[in-house]
Amino acid sequence: MVAVLAARHTAITEHSPVRPPGAWRDAWTWGLVGAFALYVAGLWLLRRRPAPLAPVLALAAAIQLAPLAAPLLLSTDAYSYWDYGRIAAVHHGNPYADRPSRFPRDPAYRRMGRDWQRKPSVYGPLFTLGSEGVARVAGDSPSSATRGFRIVAALAAIGLAALAALWSPFAAAFVGWSPLVALHFAGGGHNDVLMMVFVLGALALGGTGRFRWAGAAWVGALAIKMTALVFLPLRALEARRRGRPVSHLSFAAAAVLVAIVASIRYGPHWLGVLSPVANQLHSASSLGLPYWAARLGFPQRYATDGLVLAFAVFYLWLLREAWRGRARLALAADGLLLATAWLQPWYAVWALPLAAVEEDTLARLVALALSAYFLRDALPV
Repeated sequence: MVAVLAARHTAITEHSPVRPPGAWRDAWTWGLVGAFALYVAGLWLLRRRPAPLAPVLALAAAIQLAPLAAPLLLSTDAYSYWDYGRIAAVHHGNPYADRPSRFPRDPAYRRMGRDWQRKPSVYGPLFTLGSEGVARVAGDSPSSATRGFRIVAALAAIGLAALAALWSPFAAAFVGWSPLVALHFAGGGHNDVLMMVFVLGALALGGTGRFRWAGAAWVGALAIKMTALVFLPLRALEARRRGRPVSHLSFAAAAVLVAIVASIRYGPHWLGVLSPVANQLHSASSLGLPYWAARLGFPQRYATDGLVLAFAVFYLWLLREAWRGRARLALAADGLLLATAWLQPWYAVWALPLAAVEEDTLARLVALALSAYFLRDALPV
């Protein structure tokens, strides 16, 4: 399937995410559905009969790298990353203050999604600094820029699987064998996987007693995307209940360092990354539950507010569970996905690695169900 898409690359404009037309539609549909069925079957078999870690990771790497043979898939977000990087690296502007529309002749501008053309960057300063680096290396080449973001995302997905392997081969497969993860990270280059590498890294470091580095890793996650903030209080309460040390000093030091570097580079404008958290709760996409509520005749605004309230109550229960000694981070991610009105399929990576490493059957089933639901976004139906 990847080879077929790659062969059609010359017939697709540089800025068009790939959705196979005409005769390729059935092959694309059956390929995705078949891949997901094999993924679930593979997990079931691995759960019943554990396999050595090496072949599990080798297969994970092959799956996560395969979409790199195709052109950009399903989303133009990589062009947005490129544009924000170029605002700073090429135009010497500030991506948190200068909108892309200020530079309409930039090669990234006409390729990025229209919704982002009049918005400053919503991403954390660590990712924006990285985007500047990609922009400098790629120059004016759209294919080089998107491929750069996709390679980074693919390697991060493999890194997630390798981190999950610290728990078990099954955990590595739960993340690394997912066709949805491969489709949206090696295929689309989204940055959520980078945030989750830091989150899972923080959990691994904390679990092995390297709590000072764990604090710095949590700051790294927040410096990519603020979504990680949902998990931090739960983990802190669990650590307090179990008597595990938590390095507030290393967390604070890393946060101060990031703030200083970001403020020197971007001024105080980078603090605006906090606002999209609220926006995501009130703007609905076609995958969010409020959209479907509106389709059924229920006012979308009430559905959105109701889900926010439901998640707040659910989160209080999760805090109670964490205080009792069990931080159910995967279930928190599942709940957040269900409550988020502006929902995108690559957000599945918020839940999958956490469900992989936690022995929480309910969280794993919900994460798999959400993955199947998100996969429909890629199907030409």
